[in-house]
This record gives sequence, structure tokens and C-alpha cells, in this order.
Amino acid sequence: MKPFKFKQFDVEQSKDVFRVGTDGVLLGALANVESASKVLEIGTGTGLISLMLAQRNPNAEFLGIDINEDAVQLTKNNFENSVFRSRLKNILQDFKIFETEERFDLVVSNPPYFEESGSDKDKIARQTVELNFKQLISKSSNVLSETGILSVIIPVEMGDEFIDLAKENQLFLNRKVNIKGIVHSNTKRLILEFSRFEKELEESELVIEKSPRQYSDPYLELTKEFHVFGK
Repeated sequence: MKPFKFKQFDVEQSKDVFRVGTDGVLLGALANVESASKVLEIGTGTGLISLMLAQRNPNAEFLGIDINEDAVQLTKNNFENSVFRSRLKNILQDFKIFETEERFDLVVSNPPYFEESGSDKDKIARQTVELNFKQLISKSSNVLSETGILSVIIPVEMGDEFIDLAKENQLFLNRKVNIKGIVHSNTKRLILEFSRFEKELEESELVIEKSPRQYSDPYLELTKEFHVFGK
């Protein structure tokens, strides 16, 4: 499988690991990483999101964890082959039993959400079998710094459930990005960001395509430092 080429790094891919996709690119481009010193990515897959965030914040240190051995090895290779290698680390780890004294300024995840799937890699990468939302939120709350942020991308139909579960864990919605696949369509994804503090909600919208297979100007602007074609 061919690597996915970005401007400052390449992402090797594998048939056994969920491939580079738009959701990961969006979270890597939009997650609030600017003031973070320590970042934890849950479910690294190829390592794409951490690589993008490392490009955006040249001072942050990153730890990626994944339960899939193939994903961990792939991420390790992609980290080591990048110019950000000194700030990137990943380990084989089940987040449900993850223990650390460290506290993270940003916990970021493109979490599992499909209830059923046909392939082995999707059973881990895209089902709630291995890690459900309640577990993700509760554990994230435990490892966040006092001013830390939890940033996720999920399907719009699961937004209310995720927001309610976060509130039960004293994490409050601060930011919401409504993502549409194409102009005049319904919102299909949400980027949600939570902290321990109740604040006025910052809400925005992003349309990926202005017409079929034609990226919108805002999407091109958002990804211009990453995508080779983002001009």
C-alpha cells in the first residue's frame, strides 16, 4: 500500500491498520494544540494525528497508544521517519488499564464508533467493543491536566450522548465544529472539545467540498500546510 504523502512527512499505510482518512486529517488540523506541552493520542492507527499536531506545535511532546500491535509498529515507523521523531513516542497499551503519573494538556482521539464491521482491523479501529465512549471519557478525565482539553471527532448522531457522558465526568463542552461533507448537506461529523471549566460555547462550521470532488476554500486553507494539493 502506497504511503500518504504530506508536505513535511509521509505516512506509511497497511492493509491491517485503518488508513489515513478525512476524519483524522480534520482532527489533526483543528484540535486545540497550540498551548499544549504534553499530548496523548488514544488509538494512533498510522500516527497521522500526532504527526500533524507535532507540525503545528513545535514544542509539544507526544505519547501515542494503541491496542493493535500492527498499528503500534506502523506508528513507530512513521514517527521515526519524521522530522519530529525526538518528540514522538508510542506504546502498545489498552487505554482502559493505562496508568501514568503524567498529566496531559491535550488528549486527542478519533475514537471507535461503528457497532458492526466486516474486517478484523475495523473490529478494533471502528467498533465500541474495545473502548466505549464512557470508558474513553472517564479515563481521559483522569489523565488530563487541570487546564487540559479532550478533543475528539465523532459522527453527529452520537454527539448528544458523548456530551452528556462528558458532563457526568465533569468535562464541559467548550468548542464544537459542525462538519459537512458538501455544501447544503447535513452535518455528518462533530469535532468536540471539553475541559473542566464551563465556558461560552465556541461553535463553527466547516464544509469539506463545495461540489463533488472539489474541495472548499476553507478546507484548502485549513490543510494548506499539510496536503500537497492544498493550494
